[in-house]
Order: sequence, then structure tokens, then C-alpha cells
Amino acid sequence: MKKIKVLVVDDSALVREILARGLAMDRDIEVVGVASDPFIARDKIVRLKPDVLTLDVEMPRMDGVEFLRHLMPQYPLPVIVVSALTRKGAAITLAALEAGAVDVVVKPSTDIARGLDVMLGELRNKVKIAALANVSAWKGSRESIKTIRADSRALAESTDKVIAIGASTGGTEAIRKILQSFTAAIPGVVVVQHMPVGFTKHFADSLNDLCAMEVKEAKTGDRVLPGRVLIAPGDRHMTVRRSGGSYLVDCRSGDKVCGHCPSVEVLFQSVAEFVGANAIGIMLTGMGSDGANGMVAMRRAGARTIAQDETTSVVFGMPKVAYELGGAECLAPLDVIPFTVMNLLAQYKTV
Repeated sequence: MKKIKVLVVDDSALVREILARGLAMDRDIEVVGVASDPFIARDKIVRLKPDVLTLDVEMPRMDGVEFLRHLMPQYPLPVIVVSALTRKGAAITLAALEAGAVDVVVKPSTDIARGLDVMLGELRNKVKIAALANVSAWKGSRESIKTIRADSRALAESTDKVIAIGASTGGTEAIRKILQSFTAAIPGVVVVQHMPVGFTKHFADSLNDLCAMEVKEAKTGDRVLPGRVLIAPGDRHMTVRRSGGSYLVDCRSGDKVCGHCPSVEVLFQSVAEFVGANAIGIMLTGMGSDGANGMVAMRRAGARTIAQDETTSVVFGMPKVAYELGGAECLAPLDVIPFTVMNLLAQYKTV
């Protein structure tokens, strides 16, 4: 079986050595080179033709975001950002994901010895996922953003509806594109995006600046309201429950479900139980099967469900499984999903 060729880019010689050694522990991965800055990396990419790049975003001469903006249009390849868990690091990492990186791994800041083992294991796993990524799906992802002209009557009858979204690898840009297409009158939206702790607030804040709706990192007791988007915190499962005439969310710590916390499965199962036929479920790009059974439960409860198609998915894993199990009614290109949601809302009658 062909090994996955990886190029490690980091300005620290020690970090380059740690990452290279950690990746080489997996027999399916071959570190073909290292680079201390983007200029050296550019030359080595052309010469070594890696399958995956690991990239430090905070580097001298040219930061990782600027490098990605030059790289992706000319030489698109899967990039995993290796970032520090700092306010600046989180902001730059989100910009890197926007510029075309497919995923992020966080450098340990405490308990370095144990943290390194965990981080390197996560990095090896994400390199394998990234090697399967369809980076061509990213190209043009920031183009053709149109706000949907909503039927006011349809939205007036959808105040008790909930839109539930689940995503993983490649999902930050897919979520942004969908949310930026919606008007402020859209029903309440709840989102699980697999993302490290500490990054979801920055993700929510960045979306809040771009979208017509209010977007915030969720906390227990938040109401699901029209024009509001609640993003599950990076280390908490989020569930929806009904309280009188309102929907509320609970955010709690817990073991990983389907390999993740937050888990799409946990969110979708709660939506199936408490929202039922008043829900619309959307499964976006991501590796694995998190949320697939939950989407089946949603559909059985009367919810309408959509999954992103293979062509526009960075990784066609979660949407594929959801569709094959019968949870998703249809597969749709990313650009079409917002319009599909509006058509489904127009079909609803007040329940």
C-alpha cells in the first residue's frame, strides 16, 4: 500500500523534529521532508510532491495564511494546521481554514509529555483523513455567495422550526457558506462542528461578523430563536430540549460519542426526540459516521433531511453514511442546500 507522503513546515527545528518523528511512527506515513518557512516549503512541494502538508501558521517572513492564499489556487493539496491554543493562534487558524486548510491540530500548552502523545496521535489520524480530502471542493468556495430572498409567509409559519447542522473535516467553510446565505428571519439553527476546545468561540464570533443572524457559542439555557445560530462548544455535547413553547440547549461534558465531543449524533438524537417533525437536518462534509444514526432517528420522527453531495464535500464520509442508512432524503451540492432548506420551510404547515 502506497505510503502517505507528508511535508512538515514549522519555523522551530525542535517542533519539526517532534512532528516528523511522531508521524513516522505510523507505517502508512512517510515524512518526505521538512521546511522552516513557506519559501523553502514552496520549493519542496514542487520537488517532493507531498500528499499532505502540516503547517505552522505563525512563522516569520510569511505567515501560514498568506502562504495558503498563494498555494491553494496554484498547487492545491490537503493542509493540516498545527496551531497554538492562544487568542492570536485561534484567529489565525480560522483564517487558515478559510484560506483552504482542511483541519487543525492544537499544540499542547500544559502537561507537555502527555499532551504531545495525544497531539501526535491526533495528527497521524488527521493526516490519513486529509490524504482522502477532495481539495478541489474548496476551490471557489468563497464565490457565488447569495442571500436567499425568503418568502415572508413561509418564515412566519416556521418560528417553531429548528435547523440542525452537523459537520467535520472541511465543515467550517461549508457552514459559513450556508449561514451567510440565510436572512435574519431564518428559524433557529443549532450546529455541531468538530473543532478543538477554544476555537469554537472564535469560529462563532467570526461568523457573527459575516452573517445576518446572531451567531454565538452556545451555553446551557440558551434559547433557539429565529435569527440565532448556536455553535456547540469544542468540549461539550449540545442537546436541544423543549420547555413550554420554547426550545433550549444544554451543553455538558461527557465521553466522546462516535469518537467526538461535541458529537453530531448527540445533537441529532435530541432533535429527533424533542423537535421531531419541526426539524430540518443537514449533514455536511466530514470523515466517519458521526450523526448518521441520529439523522435516521430525525427522519423517522418526521424531520426533513439533506446531506452534502460527494462533489462538493471535502471528505464524503458523514454525508455518505447518513444517505446510505436512509437518514438523508437526498444528496445536494453545497450551493443548493440553502435553497433546498427554504423550499422545505415553504412546504411546512404550522404543527
